[in-house]
Amino acid sequence: MDNSKLKPLIEEFINEQCALFPKIQLSNTFQLEEIRFVAGVDLAYWEVNGKTYGTCCIVVIDFSTHEVGEKVYSYGEITVPYIPGFLAFRELPLIIAAAKKLTKQPDLYMFDGNGYLHYRHMGVATHASFSLNKPTIGIAKSYLKINSVDFTMPENHEGSYTDIVINNEIYGRALRTTKNVKPIFISCGNWIDLETSTEIVMRLINKESRLPIPVRLADLETHIMRDKMRKSYKV
Repeated sequence: MDNSKLKPLIEEFINEQCALFPKIQLSNTFQLEEIRFVAGVDLAYWEVNGKTYGTCCIVVIDFSTHEVGEKVYSYGEITVPYIPGFLAFRELPLIIAAAKKLTKQPDLYMFDGNGYLHYRHMGVATHASFSLNKPTIGIAKSYLKINSVDFTMPENHEGSYTDIVINNEIYGRALRTTKNVKPIFISCGNWIDLETSTEIVMRLINKESRLPIPVRLADLETHIMRDKMRKSYKV
């Protein structure tokens, strides 16, 4: 898409993000002991005949036992171009479509992506919360640098972290979930605070990955579904 068409689209997206921003609540609307099901959300893309397609996978696990309770999928053509800072507009249609298929209603969603750690505090985890109407957490594998601010590497032990402070505000946290592995970058999505987000993430870490279980499983499922869809998707 050329720049002349992108500019009004970007302006529209910024206006929507700015309108939603005052509705963000970085405090808990729940009690930790009330959480039963946690969902991980991820998407994967592929190209066919010059068109972009995507699949969204949501994996719901039991917060206490870590057992998988449900997996759902959606897929379709992606009509919104990739524009840095506006990922939610590209992914939300598939996220909403997948979430509608759930029979087990998650108490909280975790996203493979950012939340409050975003140029306008409106990463996909935050933006999606308004459609899902549930608390959310953003889990990013790589660091989104904002205003040229780097993060400070946490100490090399499980559970160590450093806060990411930009313009005198905490945007998120670099968290080392396992010793001798790279940190992940967590941020509140909505209706949750950073301390609770950190505790929930750490309670969902096992020896198989630095990522919390729901996000890791959703990531694996998206790759499985993408491979299937590449072979069978009709265009």
